[in-house]
Amino acid sequence: MPNTTFSQEEIQTFANEIKKQLMPTLIEELKESGLPPLLTRKEFMDLTGVGPTKCNELFNRFDFPVTRELGHPKVPTKLFFDWLYESTQNSHEVSMKYPYNAI
Repeated sequence: MPNTTFSQEEIQTFANEIKKQLMPTLIEELKESGLPPLLTRKEFMDLTGVGPTKCNELFNRFDFPVTRELGHPKVPTKLFFDWLYESTQNSHEVSMKYPYNAI
């Protein structure tokens, strides 16, 4: 079996590249996990910075992830982020506030 040896500089370069590629994903997972699993209408509007009119429009779209099974409409957080990143058009529908900026 061949044995490959790397210099300390090469190891550091690999580590930096891995960190560079993994950090955005890890940060997004941390951001998403800091949110409740279901967003109320008010929490959704606060998070996204949309007003009542835009919120109603989104909640009534056929492709928007909203559930009405629990009484008042609620947005499943994970499904919302999946929907948001699904296409660039969706990400323009809302302007996320820091620290939940859309990529």
